[in-house]
Amino acid sequence: MQGCLNGGVNAAQPAPSIMYVVKQLESASRAALDELLRPAGVTALQYTALTVLERRPDMSQTDLARQSFVRVQSAADLVSALVRRGLVTRRKDPDGGRRLLLSLTAEGRAFLAEYVPQVLAIEDRMLEGLDPADRQAFVSVLRSCSDNLRAGLVQHR
Repeated sequence: MQGCLNGGVNAAQPAPSIMYVVKQLESASRAALDELLRPAGVTALQYTALTVLERRPDMSQTDLARQSFVRVQSAADLVSALVRRGLVTRRKDPDGGRRLLLSLTAEGRAFLAEYVPQVLAIEDRMLEGLDPADRQAFVSVLRSCSDNLRAGLVQHR
């Protein structure tokens, strides 16, 4: 995993902070996703929302916002765009109330079927040179870091 973490830093210079390297990775991965999805008229955030709905259909907009790492108002705009594109549908919650449930349409599932392999190719490019054990370790470390920070946020509320 050393190849991903040292970032080509000269040994005489201090290493960048981990937060900086994580932000670089996030920016690079988002740029690669945006480049891939731009011709289809879908943003990286919209793609993320589609993948969340694929894994967890019939979720509320608030839950989608939480799972897609966006604010509720941003999710409203994002969902409206996906509904207009015919990739997502809204329906009333059968349990009553004003809550609307979101699901992928057949077109949304077809979109993901086309783009998931291409996104996985970007992931493979990002992880190039890492063996399967290092890939698993990388994901595990990222999840642990994320969980640690989320737990800290809950404690400080």
